[in-house]
Amino acid sequence: QVQLVESGGGLVQTGGSLRLSCAASGRTFSSNAMGWFRQAPGKEREFVAAISWGGGITYYADSVKGRFTISRDNAKNTLFLQMNSLKPEEKAVYYCAADSAHYRMVAATPGRYDYWGQGTQVTVSS
Repeated sequence: QVQLVESGGGLVQTGGSLRLSCAASGRTFSSNAMGWFRQAPGKEREFVAAISWGGGITYYADSVKGRFTISRDNAKNTLFLQMNSLKPEEKAVYYCAADSAHYRMVAATPGRYDYWGQGTQVTVSS
């Protein structure tokens, strides 16, 4: 059974930092693109960042460029999201996702990802 389990969320002040992790089990994703999405209450799920299977290509939403960094450790089957300079409007549930296709390019659309974690809550106080 494939599982993606996020951790690292929590409460942080405006301008603070958090590092999210996503541990995969049940299969290896070392040849698959992975990404982070977030969903605030009453809003649609939105793209945050994505990374290619080897980590050499990253792609960010304009709103997080320069503040967030996506990375992966294929040896540990784990995805990360370093979030700096957090803003109150970034309060949301953050989800990691993985593409089931091998060696496919990164994508920003949720439909390209087949596996999803349960999410981790990030709250930014003003």
